[in-house]
Amino acid sequence: MWGSYCEGVLEKRPPFRQAHLDNLKALHEAGKLLTIGPTHDVKKVFAIYVATDESIARQLVESDPYWLNQIWTDYEIHEWIQVY
Repeated sequence: MWGSYCEGVLEKRPPFRQAHLDNLKALHEAGKLLTIGPTHDVKKVFAIYVATDESIARQLVESDPYWLNQIWTDYEIHEWIQVY
C-alpha cells in the first residue's frame, strides 16, 4: 500500500496516534502486516499487508484510525509477488 498523509499531519495525528499504533501492533502480531512506515518527509506511507485479495487489504487500510480520521487521505493497493 502506498498512501498520502494530510497537510499538517504532525499536528493533526496526536489524538489518533496511540490507537493507530495499537492497531498496527495487533495486525503485525496476527501476521496481517509485515511492515509500515512514513517516507522521511512524512508525505507518504508505505505498508505491506498480508491478505488473500485486494478487498481484504482495503478493509485493513480502511479500518485504521488514521484512515477513519483523515490522517491518511488516499491510498493505492499494488499486489506484490514475493520472490525472496
